[in-house]
Amino acid sequence: MEAELQGAVALVTGAARNIGRDIVRAFANAGAAVVINAKSSGAAAAELAAEIESNGGRAMAILADVSDPADVERLIAETVARFGGLDILVNNAALRDESPFAELTLARWRAVMQVVLDGAFLCSQAALPHLRAGGRGAIVNIGGLTAHTGARNRAHVITAKAGLVGLTRALAHDLSNDGITVNCVVPGLIATQREGAEPSHRAARVTLVGRHGAPDDVASAVRWIAGPGARYITGQTLHINGGLYLG
Repeated sequence: MEAELQGAVALVTGAARNIGRDIVRAFANAGAAVVINAKSSGAAAAELAAEIESNGGRAMAILADVSDPADVERLIAETVARFGGLDILVNNAALRDESPFAELTLARWRAVMQVVLDGAFLCSQAALPHLRAGGRGAIVNIGGLTAHTGARNRAHVITAKAGLVGLTRALAHDLSNDGITVNCVVPGLIATQREGAEPSHRAARVTLVGRHGAPDDVASAVRWIAGPGARYITGQTLHINGGLYLG
């Protein structure tokens, strides 16, 4: 797959750390110019952009809140101004949180929905004219395993991530005439840096391959499904979980 994305421009939201960071690296390795979005991790995003450029790639970091319409418009405008277009959008920004349902506040519920669902809606809609123009547009939504298996204390996160699956299927229909593919990639148990304790739903789960995944396992799948070898695939949910969930 070497340089199969040469000339493409990719934007990854929530990309300063973990899975988002490795998706950015995977796109850069494939030849794409990459935009690293973060809400507040400016130093980490800038460091990643510098890393890619030092290796001969093209990258820029943009701080923006994907739940804010004005910020999203600016994010897309700055991307296009710098690189001349936009071909791939990865909606990766999310909030990860646990709370018993009886204690879940409306404010926290709405905060998760705003980042995961409103963010994907706003970014996809703002990017649409540019995805249409490039002729190889792809949207990849990053889902969540518990949206398919269920789990305790995650009603807000599960609902938001399940909504991404529905959005994926809807946009696959709505954007098919524009030549834009829309798919959802669902990571399983991925070894990432987290603040606080390991989520309770992960403790007792075992994969068929005998290990947790790495961010690069997900990034490789996103690189492929956004690329030229997957143009006949749209509206699908692709699980990357080592056989933990057989969907």
